[in-house]
Amino acid sequence: MSIDRKAAIAAYKERKTVAGIYVVRCAASGEAWVGQASNLETIQNRIWFSLRQGSHTCRRLQTAWNMHGEAGLTLGECERLKDEASDYVRNALLKERMLHWLSELTAEPI
Repeated sequence: MSIDRKAAIAAYKERKTVAGIYVVRCAASGEAWVGQASNLETIQNRIWFSLRQGSHTCRRLQTAWNMHGEAGLTLGECERLKDEASDYVRNALLKERMLHWLSELTAEPI
């Protein structure tokens, strides 16, 4: 393995991720779905992939995708969490904030 590749792998493993709460909205139906992610930067790729495959676990979201397509859905950030030293604290805060945003946006959980 080359030194450049090792350095790239090491840099990838050391990168900081930003946890937070996101919302997926359907413009046509007005529906909204809220979820939590340990890495907000990669969540859209993960969700869109499962929707394209027809295998997303949230059936209503999958139905909206099937009816309106990729152009009909948008993903946005509700809140970014500050970096927490403890995974336990971060996970508890994610759950708490997700409940807040579900209520605030009258949305369904993902």
